[in-house]
Formats: sequence, C-alpha cells, structure tokens
Amino acid sequence: MDNERIRALCLALPHVRETVNWGHVLVYWVGDRELGGKMFALTNADGGTPVLSFHCGAERYHELLELEGMIPAPHLARAHWVAMERWDALRPREVEEELKRAHGLIYEKLPKKTKAALDAVRGAKKRSSRG
Repeated sequence: MDNERIRALCLALPHVRETVNWGHVLVYWVGDRELGGKMFALTNADGGTPVLSFHCGAERYHELLELEGMIPAPHLARAHWVAMERWDALRPREVEEELKRAHGLIYEKLPKKTKAALDAVRGAKKRSSRG
C-alpha cells in the first residue's frame, strides 16, 4: 500500500474530492469542503508518520487500536479517527474496506440538504456521460 494506491481507492468512491492541507497532507472529502463536505481520510504526502488516518466510528475505534501499528489519529482521535504508523499495519484489502467504511460513515452524517446536492450533481454527471 502507498499514497498512490490510497488516492486511487478514495477517488473511486462517490462524491470524493481531494485537497492538500497543512502543506503536505492529502485530505479526502465526501463532497466539496465549500459545500459542507466532510473529510474521511488523510495521507501524509511527504512520507512522514502517520502514513494514513481515517474515520472509523465509535464501534470500530477500540478494535483497530488493539492492532500493532495503529494509533489514535493526532488531533482527530476524539472524533473516532485512527492512524496507521506504517503501511503494513493493515492488509491492503483491510485498508480498502476501512476506507469504504469511513466514506460511508461520513456520508451518512452529512445533512440531508448536502447529500441531496451531491446526489443531484452525481446524477447529472451520469446523464451527461451517457449522451
């Protein structure tokens, strides 16, 4: 696993946008930040630690922290985010599943109005790509 693989996985999910924040952190958002989108994953683009942080929800938080190489995400742990200290802390398939879960959890927390706007944009894009 590496930043490029994470980028491909995240950008393949619905409504995802990517930004660079804090100089070297790739931030993956469900929806545009300006439209009320929320972040669900972060990677350290300069190769520092942690390599990947993501939202996991209250139920999964303590389970993931029991694994070697997983720590509470700096500045985001109280919101049930975990961080991988190294790329092999989880198997690639597990990382993919956790990112999908993180995306889904954040999407569900978005206000109805924001979700409706995202779904409308997605529907318009699908219709324009067919014709």
